[in-house]
Amino acid sequence: MTTQVGFILKVLLASAALSILIKYGGPYLSIPASPALVLMVVFLPTLIMAVTFWQRSRQYRQLD
Repeated sequence: MTTQVGFILKVLLASAALSILIKYGGPYLSIPASPALVLMVVFLPTLIMAVTFWQRSRQYRQLD
């Protein structure tokens, strides 16, 4: 139980740190607004998760 609580706290802390970094450090980045960049930011996390789940499903099928 304590390991789960520790893991959740680590994730919350990392999320808060990333949020603060984006909020206060983001304006210093000069990233041009373009449709391609918006599409990449929106779809890249989904694509990464899909590839990760696909690889894991292949690994579990090989174990069976």
